[in-house]
Amino acid sequence: MSLTEESTVLADRIRPALRRGAPRLIAELASLVRIPSVSWTGFDQGHLESSVERVQELLRDTQLFDHVGVYRHGEGAPAVVARREPQAGAPTVVLYAHHDVQPPGDSDQWDSDPYQPTVRNSRLYGRGSADDKAGIAVHLAALRTLMEPDAEPLSLGIVVFIEGEEENGSPSFAGFLNEFQELLHGTIIVVADSDNPAPDLPAITTSLRGNVTAVLRIRTLDHALHSGMFGGAVPDALMAFARLASSVYDDHGGVAVAGLTSTVAGGFGPVGLAPPEAGLLPGVTEIGHGSLKDRLWQNAAITVTGLDVPSVPEASNTLVPEVRAKISLRVPPGMSASQALEALTSHLELHIPWGALWSLEDVTTGESFVVEESHRAVVLAGHALEAGFGNPVVHQGVGGSIPFISQLSQQFPDAHIVVTGVEDPDTRAHSPNESLNLGVLWRQALSESIFLALVNRRGHSDFVGETGVE
Repeated sequence: MSLTEESTVLADRIRPALRRGAPRLIAELASLVRIPSVSWTGFDQGHLESSVERVQELLRDTQLFDHVGVYRHGEGAPAVVARREPQAGAPTVVLYAHHDVQPPGDSDQWDSDPYQPTVRNSRLYGRGSADDKAGIAVHLAALRTLMEPDAEPLSLGIVVFIEGEEENGSPSFAGFLNEFQELLHGTIIVVADSDNPAPDLPAITTSLRGNVTAVLRIRTLDHALHSGMFGGAVPDALMAFARLASSVYDDHGGVAVAGLTSTVAGGFGPVGLAPPEAGLLPGVTEIGHGSLKDRLWQNAAITVTGLDVPSVPEASNTLVPEVRAKISLRVPPGMSASQALEALTSHLELHIPWGALWSLEDVTTGESFVVEESHRAVVLAGHALEAGFGNPVVHQGVGGSIPFISQLSQQFPDAHIVVTGVEDPDTRAHSPNESLNLGVLWRQALSESIFLALVNRRGHSDFVGETGVE
């Protein structure tokens, strides 16, 4: 039997059980959304404790695991880890998601309470409804199908790892992986924290850009000066910043930093390729070089995301002595973050005007991620998604950065990593009116159920090596 036929047969067997469990699936997700589990400093961390307790309760209710516990590394946020050991020669699948969420933002921008899950037009609205409490719900639904009366005997090892600080940059993640390596190790790691190009079109994320963030500080004066008395003769910090910032872009808005310049073939990207959700105003053109996929997935990008200068209401007729700017650099897949930082630093050193004093402070880095489409677990996941969604799977890159995935790869170099998700172009993760397409939730749960059943039929040795599938 081919993999396509095997996946189809499994889908037909699993689908009725998932339909019966759909009300429970949505109710459990709603119970998680009601908990405002923001992991950012300054928010009530008691909600994180409530959230982790609820996740622990839900995993215990599956009665699948040898152990379910709450763990943390140092002062890090609480995470839930559940583990079931494999039986003779079976592989172990690690299922990852996170239970913390972004802050709600301006409540006036929401059409309903961000922590009161609300269904409108087959979408569930609420903070964390998609990112990433839906990932938890998908794992729970798929795990229950393994316990159905008509399911095959379960030899598969299973680890569920629900992190509590992803939206805050996962500051203790590396330490957590190191401290609890034995508890977390597995043959395959499924990360449910990405998106799909359309509600009916499933995707596996095979590349992610890395990132470098830093605060650029520029000084030209030891105090502010009267702009009429000294303007035109003395450079102020804002002038120096403007000149320096313009040097990192070419005339088409592409990155002009040596070592970061794209090697992708093709000229300036044609107008009209940007997706509608980009929200370009009339007359504003696209930037960069190469195809849209090149620009969003493969090329470097530099953005100034914040600027400390006098506000317009507080402006006076003075030369500004100091400017601070938050810089976000997206690193092309395959390039290390340290290489990108070195290229940026060299460029700033070369182009800083008028002898201005400058420094990069509060530097953080995250590595890119690339996985081969031919890896065994990726092949199995692709067949499972096609059977679950009814459409061919897309192997996509994502322009955003998820540094913890590269950390997982570094800590568990022999594990196969599969990155999926429940988001779609209308999800608005991190924004007001975040929502989840309930059809995608159900199809993703079906797909993960098929995937687990496929892996359960195979041995650990089937995943030793780089490519192919038995």
